[in-house]
Amino acid sequence: MSYEYDVLKEKLKQKGCKLTPQRRCILDVVYDNKGKHLSTEEIYDIVKHRCPEIGLATVYRTMQMFDELEIVYKHNFDDGRSRYELNHNEDHQHHHLICTKCGNVIEVEEDLLEQLEKEVEEKYNFTVTNHNLKFHGYCGSCEKK
Repeated sequence: MSYEYDVLKEKLKQKGCKLTPQRRCILDVVYDNKGKHLSTEEIYDIVKHRCPEIGLATVYRTMQMFDELEIVYKHNFDDGRSRYELNHNEDHQHHHLICTKCGNVIEVEEDLLEQLEKEVEEKYNFTVTNHNLKFHGYCGSCEKK
C-alpha cells in the first residue's frame, strides 16, 4: 500500500494487537475511504463484500479499538451514529459542514478558529490543544431541491 498504511499496521503491532484478516479488511476499507466519514454500518456494508464471514459486532469492536489506538477519529455529527475517518495526525481537527437533509459531510480544511484560539488563550490564560466545529445546514444539492 503506502508508507502511511505501514505506519498504521506498525501502530497496531506496537500496541500488541494482532492484525487478523478481519481487522486487516476493516483497516483496508477505512484506508481506501480516506476523507470520508463512514459509520460502523457503512464500513460493515463494504467489508462484508470483501470478507463475507465477518459480523457487525466484529466491526464495532474493531472500530472501537482503532479509536482507542488513535488510528481513526470518532465523530458525532448529531445523526444518531458515530462516524469515523482516518487519523492523519493533524495538530487540530478540521471543521465539518453537515447537510441536515441528506447527511452529506463536507470537510473544511482550513483552521478557521486560529485567531479566536489565540484570543481565548490570552484573555483566559488557557492553552487550547484542540477544538471541534460543526456547521449544520443544507448542501448545494439539497438547497436546489
